[in-house]
Amino acid sequence: MSLQAEDVAEYLKNNPDFFEEYAENLAEIYLPHPHGGRAISISERQQIAMRDKNKLLETKLRELIQFGEENDAISDKLHRFSVALMAARSLNAVLDTIYFNMREDFDIPHTALRLWVGEPEDAARSEFTGVGIDLCAFVDELPGPQCGQQNVYEIPQWFGEAGELLRSFAYIPLRKEQAFGLLVLASEDAQRFYPEMGTLYLQRLGELVGAALMRYLD
Repeated sequence: MSLQAEDVAEYLKNNPDFFEEYAENLAEIYLPHPHGGRAISISERQQIAMRDKNKLLETKLRELIQFGEENDAISDKLHRFSVALMAARSLNAVLDTIYFNMREDFDIPHTALRLWVGEPEDAARSEFTGVGIDLCAFVDELPGPQCGQQNVYEIPQWFGEAGELLRSFAYIPLRKEQAFGLLVLASEDAQRFYPEMGTLYLQRLGELVGAALMRYLD
């Protein structure tokens, strides 16, 4: 009967007193250094393993702290945005607040918005420019914000000359009982809005924008 490495490992796991009974053998066992060619004792190997594990835990802790700080910063921006939307006293003021905060506070270089309900206060505004029926159907079917590098229908044209340079988009449907508009955030950076990114804050952003606009669109 030949033993496999898995059999030895399982035996040692189930018989922890083995090393107590054969403690003198431990001093005679040497293992390859994980970061070099020389041989080291089991105890030294355990110390190295613990140090490596601690480094990994420290790295994960730093990542968690960084994510927490980033989330706190986004929450602060959403709070300031909420206050600004509440202070807006007209439809034009709400629209101007959206563009200003996206650019100045959220550092989003390009923002576009289209609405297919309500009437504009200023006929020159582009937000009430007609959109295609296919785009409306696309927005109706969105379960939530969608990010990626895909150009959807006529949307790049909303950004004028910059449209040809845009490489990533966040499509945020605006809804009450059904979709009544679309907020689009865009960037020349292909990784700014990528398909796998979390959309929780984008969802909240869309809810804030939708609620603020519906005060003047009903």
